[in-house]
Amino acid sequence: MLGKGTEMNLITIFTPTYNRAYCLNKCYESMKRQTCQDFDWLIIDDGSSDGTEQLVHQWMKESHGFNIRYVYKENGGMHTAYNTAYEMIETELSMNVDSDDYLTDTAVDEILTFWSQNKREDVGGIYALDQYGDGQIVGCPFPDDLKEFHGWGYKTIYYENNGKKKCHHNKGDKKFIGVTKAIKQYPPIPVFEGEKYHSLYYKQHLIERDYTILIFNRPVCAVEYMDDGSSKNMYYQYVRNPKGFCDERKFVMQYAPSRKLRIEAAIHYVAESLLTGNKHFITDSTNKTATICAAPLGVLLYLWIRKKTKE
Repeated sequence: MLGKGTEMNLITIFTPTYNRAYCLNKCYESMKRQTCQDFDWLIIDDGSSDGTEQLVHQWMKESHGFNIRYVYKENGGMHTAYNTAYEMIETELSMNVDSDDYLTDTAVDEILTFWSQNKREDVGGIYALDQYGDGQIVGCPFPDDLKEFHGWGYKTIYYENNGKKKCHHNKGDKKFIGVTKAIKQYPPIPVFEGEKYHSLYYKQHLIERDYTILIFNRPVCAVEYMDDGSSKNMYYQYVRNPKGFCDERKFVMQYAPSRKLRIEAAIHYVAESLLTGNKHFITDSTNKTATICAAPLGVLLYLWIRKKTKE
């Protein structure tokens, strides 16, 4: 590990990277442009062999107002890089920015200002917005009256306003800013031998279940879905990492607040269980009723995944 200490700053921006030296500079340049540079940039190199280490070492010699920390680890997938980051982060807040993404120029300033105005002991995190490079919001923004929620934030958010219960169906990725002491209360994201993918929402689900989540309805990160990224290769991820996906679906089946979400998870659970060769997936399910109901569609999804990954 290289870099200075983290005592003075409130937030760590962490970036897992694997052979992204060709585009990581865009992320770095956005760090340099921050109107507030009271942050740490923690780079978790997940086994790169493309000169990423030399590139980062050069940046560390340059003059800038923020602190760069660099850690190299054996390749294990992005979720293992998250686990490494969470072990190392000591600042009050933390936020992931992928290696092919970059911060908006005022992101750190706005996040820290928002936190100083809204900090509470029962808060475990903040959701802000992502945008594309042209400024268009990814998916949709949050409703103006949604200021916070507690319990569940995956696709469907239930909240109250003026005594009325409301529901927001979220579309598109959002940026999670975690309260570090809350993040560290939970076990690492599960790792399965031979697999290099697990949902990165694992700890977020747990935090949403146990803490209040604040809404900062502003974009703080510009995203780009690249051809070598996991979002572009999801069908292959299903085939290569079915145990990790099954683990995530079991959580959603158990805790999701709506039947629709539980059935959707069950369909994927059946398909991914078949990919693992698990004949006891009904017995192993956290929601046997949903799994039985979803079994026919799960078989069809399994066949579809097989077809798509053979093309």
